[in-house]
Amino acid sequence: MKKLILVLLLSFVGFSMNAQDKAVKKSKNKEVIIKAAGNCEMCEKRIEKAAFSVKGVKSAEWHVDCQDIHVIIDENKCTKEDVAKAIANVGHDTDIVRASDEAYEEMHECCQYDRIK
Repeated sequence: MKKLILVLLLSFVGFSMNAQDKAVKKSKNKEVIIKAAGNCEMCEKRIEKAAFSVKGVKSAEWHVDCQDIHVIIDENKCTKEDVAKAIANVGHDTDIVRASDEAYEEMHECCQYDRIK
């Protein structure tokens, strides 16, 4: 009887630990949307190139009409914040990270969008 109770107890512990491991795993293909300011096709290329520079980004497509970028990421390798930082580093404000004034000023005149203070 003691052996049976011990086996059942160990089985229960094993199943609950397995369930916890599965709950912690992150998605390999998660779509995230980040607001990213810009004006033109040069902005599109710069923003998408910055997104692709982050390890774990599988797809990136910026939409000028919506001022956002749709990105598919591997959450085990990067986060939405990593992508937003990379975009801000090339001069484009995002809804998560604001670009530095220096990076913004380095962009071509047609790419300098109206910044919100």
